[in-house]
Amino acid sequence: MTKQLDRTNAPVLALMGSPRRGGNTELLLGEFTDAANEQDVEVDTVVVAERNIKPCSERYTCLKAGRCDIPDDMVPLYDRLLQARVVVVATPIFFYGPTAQIKTVIDRCQALWSRKYHLKQPLNRPPGKGYLISVAATKGPRLFDGLLMTVRYFLNVLDLNLDGQVLVRGADLAGEVLEQPEALAQARELGRQAADFIRAAPGL
Repeated sequence: MTKQLDRTNAPVLALMGSPRRGGNTELLLGEFTDAANEQDVEVDTVVVAERNIKPCSERYTCLKAGRCDIPDDMVPLYDRLLQARVVVVATPIFFYGPTAQIKTVIDRCQALWSRKYHLKQPLNRPPGKGYLISVAATKGPRLFDGLLMTVRYFLNVLDLNLDGQVLVRGADLAGEVLEQPEALAQARELGRQAADFIRAAPGL
């Protein structure tokens, strides 16, 4: 089970996008987190389904102010997205895309898009990396194509690239990913890579 930390200054921010606790997505993210923690790098895990984050209402306030005026849990998450040196998106595949929970966070980052591209205001975030962990029940060859496009664009808005990914097919029922040790090893390796980057980053 992923350990949820209440550390807003943790260098790694993980968005756990599955609505199911203890499922395959969280198990993989737990491997990532454990590997980072073993190198004394903390991960702040936000379980998106447990936060009050409303969908974008397309009121275009952000085009004028560069920020969203919906008063919910997305407000503090903006700062965390811009402060974290590593941002991890963890989501199962729902209809060849991310869950509604993750997609809501991404859509609400229209405010950052407006700030960056419409108002031409730099985000002034430190250099960082973006990672993706995803698991799906089926095994189609293009299963992750839509998700990858969405996540890359999301990270681009944050001035990040998609620098590593773990994409797992054929795990549906909770715990089935435990039958794929290579997937667990990949998630741990991604956690070690994130920790190596953090430990080498200047100013940390």
